[in-house]
Amino acid sequence: MPDRLSLPGFVNAHSHAFQRVMRGRAEGDDFWAWRDVMLGQAEALSPERVREDYERTYREMRAAGYTAVGEFHYVGFEEAKAAAAAALGAAVELVLLYSAYARGGIDRFRQHSVSTYLEQVEALAATGIRVGLAPHSVRACPPDWLEEIGRFAERESLVLHVHADEQPREIEECLAEHGVRPVELLSRAGCLGPRTTIVHATHANDHELDLLADAGARVCVCPTTEANLGDGFIPVERLRSRGIPLCIGSDSNVRIDPLEELRELEGTARRQALRRNVIPAEELLRIGSADGAAALGLEEWPSIEVDRAHASLAGVNDGEVRAALVFGCGAEVFASP
Repeated sequence: MPDRLSLPGFVNAHSHAFQRVMRGRAEGDDFWAWRDVMLGQAEALSPERVREDYERTYREMRAAGYTAVGEFHYVGFEEAKAAAAAALGAAVELVLLYSAYARGGIDRFRQHSVSTYLEQVEALAATGIRVGLAPHSVRACPPDWLEEIGRFAERESLVLHVHADEQPREIEECLAEHGVRPVELLSRAGCLGPRTTIVHATHANDHELDLLADAGARVCVCPTTEANLGDGFIPVERLRSRGIPLCIGSDSNVRIDPLEELRELEGTARRQALRRNVIPAEELLRIGSADGAAALGLEEWPSIEVDRAHASLAGVNDGEVRAALVFGCGAEVFASP
């Protein structure tokens, strides 16, 4: 029996690395109270702190089996360069999903104009950083910004990631301002396509899911964060019945364990369907690796090795190792890189 089993590395398609330090805090009774605490944490960041804290978090990701990460970054231009340096130091492939922020949040999140934002994207790319576009949300970006970003993404063949339908209040506010729901607004603005990833989609309705399917867009689910924040349950069956590809993210990094994200995803699917084996283990592993890489536009990323002699795999037959990983192991089963 070999001591090591090689697998494609897991891909963390949605991370806010600075939020790792908030794990375990009693941040408030709902998402919006948690968000107030998060904004204060973001306000205190500097390039130096980003370089140090992010590298520590990325090293945790690397040890947990994530070999690539999409950092959804909205805390400043110089801090974006520091995040890239941190990923390099941790030997993790980075796609910097540089966030557009027109309104709301705090001053350091925002750009003066959409043209300023796109100039910053180009400047980051010119330094050799692999970048993607990330209009933060329909709360943060008005339609004219979304339209310009959608055109730029299409012209430059860049991935586009955006938070949408995470919270009922977000949907209510979008309906009040625009008369449509978030994914409908993104579609109208030209932001949906095969390089688009919607982050969360927790409360998307059937019409919004049809729009995603028709556009060939993806959904990034972040089960441990969605559970931690009380967001709700991803509509797994309605996504899969439409053939919408899924990927995973650690998001707020309350937990850093791709196996736990995948287990939570399948556990949600089972509770909703009232049956077992909704998503096969091999498909779950692909969701956690190749599908995440596709969402980030990555063609290559490092592999990982499973410690076949780890106690959590004792007595497991070779043919059942992959399923045992998802349903019976934690990230400590991966051999040190």
